Amino acid sequence: MTAAAVVPPASEPLDVVLVPMRRRHLRAVLRIEELVHPRPWSMGLFLSELAAGPSRVWYVAKVGSQVVGYAGLMLVAEDGHITNVAVAPAWQGHRIGRRLVHALATAARDAGARNLTLEVRVSNAPAQRLYRAFGFAPAGIRKGYYAETGEDALIMWAVDIDTPEYGQRLAQLAAAVPGTTTVEERR
Repeated sequence: MTAAAVVPPASEPLDVVLVPMRRRHLRAVLRIEELVHPRPWSMGLFLSELAAGPSRVWYVAKVGSQVVGYAGLMLVAEDGHITNVAVAPAWQGHRIGRRLVHALATAARDAGARNLTLEVRVSNAPAQRLYRAFGFAPAGIRKGYYAETGEDALIMWAVDIDTPEYGQRLAQLAAAVPGTTTVEERR
C-alpha cells in the first residue's frame, strides 16, 4: 500500500476537496464504480454525462491526490435528480458521501431547483440514513429497479430545498463534519 492509499481512522478530521469531474478522473472513478456497484456504469456513460452540459453536475472527492468518491446530479426544470453517489470502500464512514450530497444539494439550489429526488436500494440502510439527514423522505418503490439483482429501489424526495429553512439544514450538516471541505467552482 502506498502512502497516498493510507486511510486515517474515521474519527480523524479530513481535508477533502470536491472538484468538478473531468475526463482525467474517470479511471479512478471507474475503479470505485466497479468496487461498489454490481452493475457499474461504463466509461461511455460517464463521458456522455460529462458532455451533457449545464444540466449535469458531477464532483469527485479527493483526499490529497487520491479520488475517494464521486457523485452526480441531473437538473430538470425545478427538480434535481441525484443519479450516482459512490465512495471507495476504504473511505466509507469518513463522511465523504455527506460532503458530496451537500455539494449536489447546494448546486441544485444555486441552479433554482425546488426539489431533489433519488433512488436507493431498499437494502441500503446507511445511504437511506444519509439521505434522510438531508430531508429526503420515502415516496414510493420502483419494483425490480436494479436489474442485476432484481432489488427494488426506494424513491426518495426532498422538497422545498429553495427555502431558508433548508439552507439552515445544509449549514448545520456542513458544520457537523469534522475537518474541511473545499468545493471548487464549476465552469
